[in-house]
Amino acid sequence: MKRAVDLALENVKSGAGGPFGAVVVRQGELIATGVNQVTVRNDPSAHAEVVAIRAACQVLSSYQLNGCEIYSSCEPCPMCLGAIYWARPAAYYFSCNRYSAAKAGFDDAFIYDEIPLAPEKRTIAGLPLLPEIGHLPFDEWLRALNKTSY
Repeated sequence: MKRAVDLALENVKSGAGGPFGAVVVRQGELIATGVNQVTVRNDPSAHAEVVAIRAACQVLSSYQLNGCEIYSSCEPCPMCLGAIYWARPAAYYFSCNRYSAAKAGFDDAFIYDEIPLAPEKRTIAGLPLLPEIGHLPFDEWLRALNKTSY
């Protein structure tokens, strides 16, 4: 955990990005690290946890982090939490919580509030378009013989 917090601190001091760091570990071995790179990459998905997950998956040549643990300097935001669940590590740990992040100007509360709303009721409305054909890729997936389920 200390390494994740140190990465976050170094990231701020260097001016390279936001105050977030993450590491992926398997059986006590450091697999990959990540820091917030949203502003340096102009990529809103370049959060520390996502950067670390992407790097770890490349190192392990796998789309899942089975047997790994993720250590994050802060409680993961909803996007990062989703990425963590898709990566399927054994566990994730965090140092400070979302309320500490909010005090520093990183308030994800509005996203947590939006998730349970119907898509059309959200601040950024989600509206169905061409639902009569949207199922076609799933139909093809169900028929496919050469697929890797995840």
